[in-house]
Amino acid sequence: MNDVLAMILAGGQGDRLSVLSEQRAKPAVVFAGHYRIIDFALSNCANSQLTKVCVLTQYRPRSLINHIGSGRAWGLDRPDGAVQILQPYLGRADMDWYQGTADAVYQNLYVIEESRVREVLILAGDHIYLTSYRNMIAYHRSQAADVTVGVYTVPLEEARRFGVLELDSNGRIVDWQEKPEEPKSTWVSMGVYCFNKDVLVEELQADADLGDQSTHDFGRDIIPRIFQRYRVFGYQYQEYWRDVGTIQSYWQAHMDLLGPRPALDLDDPDLKLRTSAPTMPPAWIGPRAEVIDSLISPGARIAGRVVRSVISPGAVIEEGAEVRDSIIQHRCVIRQGAVVDRSILDKEVTVGAGAYIGYGDDFRPNLERPDIVNTGITVIGKRATIPSGLRVGRNVVVGPGVEEELADLDELPSGASVHPTHIPLHLFV
Repeated sequence: MNDVLAMILAGGQGDRLSVLSEQRAKPAVVFAGHYRIIDFALSNCANSQLTKVCVLTQYRPRSLINHIGSGRAWGLDRPDGAVQILQPYLGRADMDWYQGTADAVYQNLYVIEESRVREVLILAGDHIYLTSYRNMIAYHRSQAADVTVGVYTVPLEEARRFGVLELDSNGRIVDWQEKPEEPKSTWVSMGVYCFNKDVLVEELQADADLGDQSTHDFGRDIIPRIFQRYRVFGYQYQEYWRDVGTIQSYWQAHMDLLGPRPALDLDDPDLKLRTSAPTMPPAWIGPRAEVIDSLISPGARIAGRVVRSVISPGAVIEEGAEVRDSIIQHRCVIRQGAVVDRSILDKEVTVGAGAYIGYGDDFRPNLERPDIVNTGITVIGKRATIPSGLRVGRNVVVGPGVEEELADLDELPSGASVHPTHIPLHLFV
């Protein structure tokens, strides 16, 4: 589809993912073993045969840019189209760091104006779902819509995290609330917008002219301001979709991949999930290993017990070690006799022999960030080292590179946080 331009918003810091996004953009966070979150948006564009794709980056973009490269892994390096990486830059009076989702697109307005397209797709780079946007675009055109918003139904108690909307019998949006305390509906915005090109250009300019009177965000400003003046419809998406912007939703989305009939099928031949991850040898499962209802990535070495967990490439689970209900990322080492329960370990974490992460029945929320670490999940940052024999409780956050800070401890109680006294430069890679 060479008459549609896709713009993927991938610059967010992702504060609610705690230490997982402390040194990288949220869309660059590892997902499902050897993928990254951005792979879903890029793969959806490829599955839709979109030839014009832009990725807007900002916060710590290095790993994201390296991962995307020329877009070859997604077939986006063709002669008739290519993926463009757009970063904020200084040089004109109206250029600055992106101030919001709408401002990010506005600062690249020249790309839209120069494109020879009918519609512009605005996509979030941090959501988990597999689709073809061709159906949404066809719906948009059949309704003679000016704007179409991808919408999804969630439980009412979760709706307050999203833009909440109401639809009439024809699918037209008749009300919009942005992250309301008391939602009126269970329909929420997916952060996927299909704009007629001329409408988008006009409304981005109008929003920019408001200056400090706007937060320059599609959900807070653009859509609420225009849905009564334009034909704005909701495209009802019925398949699996998750916003993995919190520790709990990130962990749950991984658990949703497990079981004989997972909620999200990563092996769908019609909706392929692609990535640029390097080729690795097959996983090795030892003679006394036990693996139950888990995903094991290439290059992993399993000699211990793994139950309902997702293991990334190069991870090592030694004999006598046990991993339960956890996410273990690249090149982590779980030493002999160690236990990891209901935890997320970032890349290259070492868990010493006999240590226990996710210990005990005390589920008190994290004292520093009770708003984001409160469901019993312990999070260990990149290249942290957990000493042998240390017991680490629930809802604990250990920062990247932490090692000597834990050396003299026997127990790290539930709800605790430990930060490095200094962060070595190599942790930013």
